[in-house]
Amino acid sequence: MASRSRFHGRVEGERDCARPGCAESGEFRAPAGRGANFDGPGDWQWLCLDHVREFNTGYNYFSGMSTEEIEAAQTPYGGWDRETRAFSQAGSPAPRWADFTDPLDAIGARFRRAPQDEQRKDGRELSETDRKSLRTLGLGTDADRRALRQRYADLLRRYHPDHNGGDRGHEKALQAVIEAYTQLKSRPAFA
Repeated sequence: MASRSRFHGRVEGERDCARPGCAESGEFRAPAGRGANFDGPGDWQWLCLDHVREFNTGYNYFSGMSTEEIEAAQTPYGGWDRETRAFSQAGSPAPRWADFTDPLDAIGARFRRAPQDEQRKDGRELSETDRKSLRTLGLGTDADRRALRQRYADLLRRYHPDHNGGDRGHEKALQAVIEAYTQLKSRPAFA
C-alpha cells in the first residue's frame, strides 16, 4: 500500500482538509493560491480526495496568460530557443575535474592508464590475451622468459597428478596453466 500511495500523491499524516466544514483528513497537497499561476514550492493546502479532485478540475495552468504565451508554452520546441552552456558562445566554462569530490577515485581511475597495461618495460606490446595468460600464471607484465618457464614448472608440480600424489582435483587449473604457457612462450615479448 505504501508504494502505491506515493504514485497517487497521497502523503501520510494527520491533517484536516483545508475546506471549511470538511471532516476528512487532508492527504493531498495542492497550491494554496488559486488565482496566481503556481510556479514551484510555495504555500500548500491539504485536501481530502474529493476536494483535491475538485481542485484539479478547476485548476488551469494557462489562466492569466495571453494567446501568444499559451502558444509559446505549447510549442513542441519549448526550451530549444535558449542556448545551453555546452553550445553557448559566451557561456560559462565547463567545470574542471578538480571541482569534483571523488573519494573512491571512480572518475580518475577510469581515464588513467597504467603504463604496464599496454606494454612491458622493454617496450614490447602485450595483448589482452597475453595479460590474461600472465594473470593465470600469477606473473606481472615485467616477467621474462626465464621467470615464465620457472613459474610454469612450479605450477606443473603443484597441479599435475604425477607430481602431487595422484590428486586429479586440479585438472582444470592444470589445463589453464598449460594453455597460458603455450600462448605466451611463442610471443615475441618473451623471446
